[in-house]
Amino acid sequence: MNRNLGSEIDQLKLEMNKLQKLVGSYLGEASKKAFVMDDLTPDKEQNEGNIYYSGQYRNGHIKYKWDAKEQPIRGLLNLDGEKMAKILSALGNKQRLDILRSVIKGPVAGTELVEKLNMGTTGQLYHHIKALMGADLLVQEERGGSYSLPSHRVLPVLLLLAASSELADTTTYMDMADAREHPDLYLGAAGQAYDPHLLIWALLENTILEHQVGSCTEVHIFFHNERSLTVADNGRGIPITVLSNRERPHLQTVMTDIGQASLSAPYYAAGGEKGISVAIVNALSYQLAVEIRREGTIYRQDYKQGIPQSGIIKVGVTEESGTSITLEPDPDLFLTGFDIEALQKRAIEIQGAYPNLAIHILR
Repeated sequence: MNRNLGSEIDQLKLEMNKLQKLVGSYLGEASKKAFVMDDLTPDKEQNEGNIYYSGQYRNGHIKYKWDAKEQPIRGLLNLDGEKMAKILSALGNKQRLDILRSVIKGPVAGTELVEKLNMGTTGQLYHHIKALMGADLLVQEERGGSYSLPSHRVLPVLLLLAASSELADTTTYMDMADAREHPDLYLGAAGQAYDPHLLIWALLENTILEHQVGSCTEVHIFFHNERSLTVADNGRGIPITVLSNRERPHLQTVMTDIGQASLSAPYYAAGGEKGISVAIVNALSYQLAVEIRREGTIYRQDYKQGIPQSGIIKVGVTEESGTSITLEPDPDLFLTGFDIEALQKRAIEIQGAYPNLAIHILR
Protein backbone atom coordinates (compact mmCIF):
# COMPACT_ATOMS: atom_id res chain seq x y z
CA MET A 1 0.00 0.00 0.00
CA ASN A 2 1.46 3.33 -1.10
CA ARG A 3 1.15 6.25 1.31
CA ASN A 4 0.38 9.77 0.12
CA LEU A 5 2.79 11.64 2.36
CA GLY A 6 1.78 15.05 0.98
CA SER A 7 -1.86 14.40 1.81
CA GLU A 8 -0.96 13.16 5.29
CA ILE A 9 1.15 16.27 5.99
CA ASP A 10 -1.70 18.50 4.82
CA GLN A 11 -4.11 16.68 7.12
CA LEU A 12 -1.66 16.95 10.00
CA LYS A 13 -1.35 20.71 9.42
CA LEU A 14 -5.13 20.98 9.42
CA GLU A 15 -5.39 19.15 12.73
CA MET A 16 -2.60 21.27 14.24
CA ASN A 17 -4.37 24.46 13.16
CA LYS A 18 -7.57 23.24 14.83
CA LEU A 19 -5.67 22.44 18.01
CA GLN A 20 -3.95 25.82 17.95
CA LYS A 21 -7.30 27.59 17.59
CA LEU A 22 -8.76 25.61 20.49
CA VAL A 23 -5.79 26.41 22.74
CA GLY A 24 -5.90 30.07 21.69
CA SER A 25 -9.62 30.21 22.37
CA TYR A 26 -9.15 28.65 25.80
CA LEU A 27 -6.34 31.00 26.74
CA GLY A 28 -8.33 33.95 25.48
CA GLU A 29 -11.34 33.03 27.59
CA ALA A 30 -9.15 32.36 30.61
CA SER A 31 -7.48 35.74 30.16
CA LYS A 32 -10.85 37.43 29.91
CA LYS A 33 -12.12 35.68 33.04
CA ALA A 34 -9.04 36.79 34.96
CA PHE A 35 -9.87 40.42 34.30
CA VAL A 36 -13.68 40.38 34.14
CA MET A 37 -15.34 42.66 36.68
CA ASP A 38 -18.83 42.18 38.00
CA ASP A 39 -21.44 44.26 36.24
CA LEU A 40 -22.17 47.42 38.17
CA THR A 41 -25.76 48.23 38.96
CA PRO A 42 -27.12 51.61 40.04
CA ASP A 43 -27.32 50.26 43.60
CA LYS A 44 -23.60 49.57 43.75
CA GLU A 45 -20.92 52.11 44.53
CA GLN A 46 -18.33 52.24 41.75
CA ASN A 47 -15.47 52.73 44.21
CA GLU A 48 -16.16 49.86 46.62
CA GLY A 49 -13.40 47.48 47.56
CA ASN A 50 -10.10 47.52 49.41
CA ILE A 51 -6.40 47.43 48.62
CA TYR A 52 -4.51 44.89 50.73
CA TYR A 53 -0.75 44.95 51.25
CA SER A 54 1.93 43.52 53.50
CA GLY A 55 5.57 42.61 53.23
CA GLN A 56 8.97 42.15 54.75
CA TYR A 57 12.41 43.54 54.07
CA ARG A 58 15.78 42.28 55.26
CA ASN A 59 19.15 43.92 54.75
CA GLY A 60 21.98 42.44 56.74
CA HIS A 61 21.02 42.63 60.43
CA ILE A 62 18.03 44.88 59.71
CA LYS A 63 14.65 43.25 59.24
CA TYR A 64 11.23 44.80 58.83
CA LYS A 65 8.00 42.87 58.74
CA TRP A 66 4.53 44.34 58.40
CA ASP A 67 1.20 42.74 59.14
CA ALA A 68 -1.39 42.86 56.38
CA LYS A 69 -3.03 46.24 56.00
CA GLU A 70 -5.90 47.47 53.94
CA GLN A 71 -7.07 50.76 52.52
CA PRO A 72 -10.60 51.33 51.22
CA ILE A 73 -10.69 52.32 47.55
CA ARG A 74 -13.32 54.95 48.32
CA GLY A 75 -10.98 56.65 50.77
CA LEU A 76 -8.04 56.61 48.33
CA LEU A 77 -10.11 58.09 45.52
CA ASN A 78 -11.43 60.83 47.79
CA LEU A 79 -8.07 62.00 49.12
CA ASP A 80 -7.36 65.71 48.84
CA GLY A 81 -5.87 66.14 45.38
CA GLU A 82 -3.83 69.22 46.23
CA LYS A 83 -2.31 67.54 49.28
CA MET A 84 -1.45 64.40 47.29
CA ALA A 85 0.17 66.51 44.58
CA LYS A 86 2.32 68.24 47.22
CA ILE A 87 3.44 64.88 48.63
CA LEU A 88 4.41 63.53 45.23
CA SER A 89 6.08 66.80 44.30
CA ALA A 90 8.12 66.86 47.50
CA LEU A 91 9.28 63.27 47.00
CA GLY A 92 9.77 63.76 43.27
CA ASN A 93 13.10 65.51 43.82
CA LYS A 94 15.84 63.18 42.55
CA GLN A 95 18.31 63.98 45.31
CA ARG A 96 15.72 63.40 48.04
CA LEU A 97 14.79 60.08 46.49
CA ASP A 98 18.50 59.16 46.30
CA ILE A 99 18.85 59.93 50.01
CA LEU A 100 15.84 57.81 50.93
CA ARG A 101 17.01 54.91 48.76
CA SER A 102 20.45 55.06 50.41
CA VAL A 103 19.29 55.17 54.04
CA ILE A 104 16.62 52.49 53.54
CA LYS A 105 19.49 50.00 53.27
CA GLY A 106 20.76 51.01 56.70
CA PRO A 107 22.14 54.01 58.64
CA VAL A 108 24.44 56.25 56.60
CA ALA A 109 26.63 59.13 57.78
CA GLY A 110 26.24 62.54 56.19
CA THR A 111 29.78 62.52 54.76
CA GLU A 112 29.09 59.13 53.17
CA LEU A 113 25.93 60.47 51.55
CA VAL A 114 27.77 63.48 50.11
CA GLU A 115 30.40 61.21 48.56
CA LYS A 116 28.01 58.48 47.47
CA LEU A 117 25.50 60.82 45.83
CA ASN A 118 28.13 63.19 44.35
CA MET A 119 26.49 66.19 45.98
CA GLY A 120 29.66 68.25 46.08
CA THR A 121 28.96 70.05 49.35
CA THR A 122 27.44 69.14 52.70
CA GLY A 123 25.30 72.27 52.48
CA GLN A 124 23.46 70.86 49.48
CA LEU A 125 22.87 67.61 51.36
CA TYR A 126 21.63 69.21 54.57
CA HIS A 127 19.15 71.35 52.67
CA HIS A 128 17.34 68.15 51.63
CA ILE A 129 17.96 66.37 54.94
CA LYS A 130 16.30 69.21 56.85
CA ALA A 131 13.17 68.89 54.68
CA LEU A 132 13.08 65.09 55.02
CA MET A 133 13.53 65.20 58.80
CA GLY A 134 10.80 67.83 59.09
CA ALA A 135 8.49 65.49 57.17
CA ASP A 136 9.32 62.55 59.50
CA LEU A 137 10.98 60.70 56.63
CA LEU A 138 14.43 60.75 58.16
CA VAL A 139 15.87 60.41 61.67
CA GLN A 140 19.39 60.95 62.96
CA GLU A 141 21.24 59.14 65.69
CA GLU A 142 22.23 61.14 68.75
CA ARG A 143 25.19 63.52 68.67
CA GLY A 144 25.24 64.03 64.93
CA GLY A 145 25.25 60.36 64.04
CA SER A 146 24.09 58.53 60.93
CA TYR A 147 20.77 59.00 59.20
CA SER A 148 18.15 56.32 58.72
CA LEU A 149 14.53 55.88 57.70
CA PRO A 150 11.95 55.59 60.52
CA SER A 151 10.70 52.01 60.64
CA HIS A 152 7.07 53.02 60.16
CA ARG A 153 8.01 54.83 56.92
CA VAL A 154 9.91 51.96 55.29
CA LEU A 155 6.89 50.14 53.86
CA PRO A 156 5.21 53.28 52.40
CA VAL A 157 8.47 54.29 50.72
CA LEU A 158 8.97 50.78 49.30
CA LEU A 159 5.37 50.77 48.03
CA LEU A 160 5.98 54.15 46.42
CA LEU A 161 9.07 52.79 44.68
CA ALA A 162 7.12 49.70 43.58
CA ALA A 163 4.33 51.87 42.16
CA SER A 164 6.90 54.05 40.39
CA SER A 165 8.40 50.94 38.83
CA GLU A 166 4.97 49.84 37.57
CA LEU A 167 4.39 53.30 36.07
CA ALA A 168 7.92 53.78 34.71
CA ASP A 169 6.88 53.48 31.05
CA THR A 170 4.40 56.34 31.40
CA THR A 171 7.24 58.87 31.50
CA THR A 172 8.55 57.47 28.23
CA TYR A 173 5.18 57.86 26.53
CA MET A 174 4.72 61.34 27.98
CA ASP A 175 8.08 62.28 26.47
CA MET A 176 6.86 60.99 23.12
CA ALA A 177 3.63 62.96 23.42
CA ASP A 178 5.70 66.05 24.23
CA ALA A 179 7.78 65.47 21.08
CA ARG A 180 4.56 65.42 19.07
CA GLU A 181 3.51 68.70 20.68
CA HIS A 182 6.84 70.33 19.80
CA PRO A 183 8.00 68.78 16.51
CA ASP A 184 9.86 71.96 15.54
CA LEU A 185 12.56 71.08 18.11
CA TYR A 186 13.46 68.13 15.89
CA LEU A 187 12.23 69.08 12.42
CA GLY A 188 12.91 72.82 12.39
CA ALA A 189 10.72 75.10 10.24
CA ALA A 190 8.30 75.94 13.06
CA GLY A 191 4.86 76.84 11.77
CA GLN A 192 5.55 75.46 8.29
CA ALA A 193 4.79 72.17 6.60
CA TYR A 194 7.28 69.63 7.92
CA ASP A 195 9.28 67.49 5.51
CA PRO A 196 8.43 63.75 5.93
CA HIS A 197 11.72 62.78 4.27
CA LEU A 198 13.51 63.80 7.47
CA LEU A 199 12.15 60.65 9.11
CA ILE A 200 13.67 58.54 6.35
CA TRP A 201 17.01 60.36 6.56
CA ALA A 202 17.07 59.53 10.29
CA LEU A 203 16.51 55.83 9.57
CA LEU A 204 19.21 55.88 6.88
CA GLU A 205 21.58 57.46 9.42
CA ASN A 206 21.30 54.29 11.48
CA THR A 207 21.95 52.04 8.48
CA ILE A 208 25.08 54.12 7.80
CA LEU A 209 26.18 53.52 11.39
CA GLU A 210 25.67 49.78 10.89
CA HIS A 211 27.68 50.01 7.67
CA GLN A 212 30.52 51.84 9.41
CA VAL A 213 30.92 48.99 11.90
CA GLY A 214 31.00 46.49 9.04
CA SER A 215 27.55 44.99 9.56
CA CYS A 216 25.47 46.45 6.74
CA THR A 217 26.17 46.39 3.00
CA GLU A 218 22.72 46.87 1.50
CA VAL A 219 19.59 48.93 2.08
CA HIS A 220 16.23 48.63 0.34
CA ILE A 221 13.70 51.45 0.38
CA PHE A 222 10.28 50.19 -0.62
CA PHE A 223 8.03 53.00 -1.87
CA HIS A 224 4.52 51.72 -1.12
CA ASN A 225 2.81 55.03 -1.81
CA GLU A 226 3.26 58.72 -1.03
CA ARG A 227 2.31 58.11 2.60
CA SER A 228 4.11 54.86 3.39
CA LEU A 229 7.67 53.57 3.08
CA THR A 230 9.81 50.68 4.32
CA VAL A 231 13.53 51.01 5.03
CA ALA A 232 15.16 47.57 5.28
CA ASP A 233 18.85 46.87 5.89
CA ASN A 234 20.94 43.74 6.26
CA GLY A 235 22.70 44.85 9.45
CA ARG A 236 22.80 43.01 12.74
CA GLY A 237 19.19 43.73 13.68
CA ILE A 238 18.24 45.63 16.83
CA PRO A 239 18.75 43.36 19.87
CA ILE A 240 15.55 41.92 21.32
CA THR A 241 16.72 40.91 24.76
CA VAL A 242 15.84 42.72 27.98
CA LEU A 243 18.53 45.12 29.16
CA SER A 244 20.09 44.19 32.49
CA ASN A 245 18.78 47.31 34.26
CA ARG A 246 15.40 47.55 32.54
CA GLU A 247 12.19 45.57 32.37
CA ARG A 248 11.45 46.43 28.74
CA PRO A 249 13.13 44.61 25.85
CA HIS A 250 16.02 46.44 24.18
CA LEU A 251 14.00 46.78 20.98
CA GLN A 252 11.12 48.59 22.69
CA THR A 253 13.57 50.83 24.54
CA VAL A 254 15.23 51.84 21.26
CA MET A 255 11.84 52.54 19.71
CA THR A 256 10.34 54.55 22.59
CA ASP A 257 12.99 55.99 24.92
CA ILE A 258 13.72 59.51 23.68
CA GLY A 259 16.04 60.16 26.62
CA GLN A 260 18.42 57.37 25.61
CA ALA A 261 20.10 59.23 22.76
CA SER A 262 22.94 56.70 22.61
CA LEU A 263 20.59 53.92 21.50
CA SER A 264 20.45 55.17 17.89
CA ALA A 265 22.30 57.56 15.62
CA PRO A 266 20.40 60.87 15.50
CA TYR A 267 19.94 62.88 12.32
CA TYR A 268 20.03 66.67 12.70
CA ALA A 269 17.64 68.61 10.52
CA ALA A 270 18.33 72.20 9.50
CA GLY A 271 16.88 74.45 12.19
CA GLY A 272 16.21 71.57 14.59
CA GLU A 273 17.57 71.92 18.11
CA LYS A 274 17.57 68.18 18.83
CA GLY A 275 18.49 65.15 16.78
CA ILE A 276 15.90 62.85 15.21
CA SER A 277 16.46 59.41 16.74
CA VAL A 278 14.56 56.23 15.88
CA ALA A 279 12.32 56.92 18.90
CA ILE A 280 11.48 60.37 17.51
CA VAL A 281 10.68 58.81 14.11
CA ASN A 282 8.30 56.50 15.95
CA ALA A 283 6.70 59.33 17.94
CA LEU A 284 6.08 61.41 14.80
CA SER A 285 4.64 58.52 12.78
CA TYR A 286 0.94 57.78 12.69
CA GLN A 287 1.73 54.09 12.33
CA LEU A 288 5.02 52.20 12.43
CA ALA A 289 5.98 48.54 12.29
CA VAL A 290 9.45 47.25 13.07
CA GLU A 291 10.65 43.84 11.94
CA ILE A 292 13.88 42.33 13.24
CA ARG A 293 15.72 39.45 11.61
CA ARG A 294 18.19 38.14 14.14
CA GLU A 295 19.60 34.82 15.36
CA GLY A 296 17.40 32.77 13.04
CA THR A 297 14.11 34.39 14.05
CA ILE A 298 11.92 37.16 12.65
CA TYR A 299 10.35 39.44 15.27
CA ARG A 300 7.74 42.17 14.79
CA GLN A 301 6.20 44.93 16.88
CA ASP A 302 3.57 47.51 15.85
CA TYR A 303 3.19 51.07 17.10
CA LYS A 304 0.70 53.90 16.72
CA GLN A 305 1.92 57.43 17.42
CA GLY A 306 4.81 55.86 19.31
CA ILE A 307 2.72 53.65 21.61
CA PRO A 308 3.16 49.85 21.30
CA GLN A 309 0.06 48.15 19.93
CA SER A 310 1.43 44.66 20.55
CA GLY A 311 4.22 42.87 22.29
CA ILE A 312 7.26 41.63 20.40
CA ILE A 313 5.93 38.74 18.34
CA LYS A 314 7.85 35.93 16.64
CA VAL A 315 6.53 35.82 13.09
CA GLY A 316 8.91 33.48 11.28
CA VAL A 317 12.36 32.00 10.82
CA THR A 318 15.19 33.26 8.66
CA GLU A 319 18.86 32.89 7.85
CA GLU A 320 19.17 36.64 7.30
CA SER A 321 19.77 39.50 9.70
CA GLY A 322 18.70 43.13 9.68
CA THR A 323 16.07 45.68 10.59
CA SER A 324 13.02 46.74 8.56
CA ILE A 325 10.89 49.72 9.55
CA THR A 326 7.64 50.54 7.79
CA LEU A 327 6.13 53.89 8.65
CA GLU A 328 3.33 56.25 7.81
CA PRO A 329 4.09 59.86 8.88
CA ASP A 330 1.40 61.52 10.96
CA PRO A 331 -0.81 63.50 8.57
CA ASP A 332 -1.44 66.11 11.27
CA LEU A 333 2.27 66.98 11.22
CA PHE A 334 3.28 66.18 7.64
CA LEU A 335 0.96 67.64 5.03
CA THR A 336 2.93 66.38 2.03
CA GLY A 337 3.92 62.85 1.02
CA PHE A 338 7.13 61.17 -0.04
CA ASP A 339 8.78 62.04 -3.35
CA ILE A 340 10.65 59.23 -5.06
CA GLU A 341 12.99 61.68 -6.79
CA ALA A 342 14.06 63.10 -3.42
CA LEU A 343 14.74 59.55 -2.23
CA GLN A 344 16.83 58.79 -5.30
CA LYS A 345 18.82 62.00 -4.88
CA ARG A 346 19.56 61.16 -1.24
CA ALA A 347 20.57 57.62 -2.18
CA ILE A 348 23.11 58.95 -4.69
CA GLU A 349 24.57 61.29 -2.06
CA ILE A 350 24.96 58.48 0.48
CA GLN A 351 26.49 56.09 -2.05
CA GLY A 352 28.95 58.82 -3.04
CA ALA A 353 30.11 59.02 0.60
CA TYR A 354 29.87 55.26 1.21
CA PRO A 355 30.52 53.47 -2.11
CA ASN A 356 30.32 50.01 -0.51
CA LEU A 357 26.80 50.62 0.81
CA ALA A 358 24.26 49.74 -1.88
CA ILE A 359 20.89 51.53 -1.69
CA HIS A 360 17.99 50.23 -3.78
CA ILE A 361 14.72 52.10 -4.23
CA LEU A 362 11.82 49.90 -5.24
CA ARG A 363 8.22 50.78 -6.00
